Amino acid sequence: MGRWEPNARGRLEQAALELYAERGYEQTPVAEITKRAGLTERTFFRHFADKREVLFAGSGRLAELCVGAVAAAPTTATPMEAVAAALDAAAGVFEERGDLVGRRQSVIDANAELRERELIKLASLSDALADALRDRGVDELTARLTAEAAIAVLKVAFRRWIDGGQERLLRPLLTECFDVLRTASARGAVGAG
Repeated sequence: MGRWEPNARGRLEQAALELYAERGYEQTPVAEITKRAGLTERTFFRHFADKREVLFAGSGRLAELCVGAVAAAPTTATPMEAVAAALDAAAGVFEERGDLVGRRQSVIDANAELRERELIKLASLSDALADALRDRGVDELTARLTAEAAIAVLKVAFRRWIDGGQERLLRPLLTECFDVLRTASARGAVGAG
């Protein structure tokens, strides 16, 4: 085997997702992933710290994409419009990788440890969005609440997208969730009392 393997990372990701789906995450050792990918364990560990990172390695890039979208939002954009732009950018990545994203989510849904890890990654994304909003001059409370609301919108829209077999695009589902959130905020005080 040569020193350079074309698309090693992608091959490892594909093999891991197939094996996780077939055997379960916990029952799949790294050696089996590398065997299926036709690569060595050394190559695996050059790309991923452990077998969980096959599922979560893109989180940093996703956060960078979202932070960049918040920063690039027009100066006239409200904090919610800025995070909506960030989630729109993320949706494009998810939609491009639809099949892999769906398989990844199935693996995560089947394992409590991985669901917990997903929540930690979402909390990190929320922190990154809040920081990006503060960099735009948004006050702490507004930045934090807006970022947390954005993560709630992402979770609900993403779940609807996955559960719907990805028949609808994720972007319109995000828009729909933001619209419902705005409507709920506008009517929030009406139902009180």
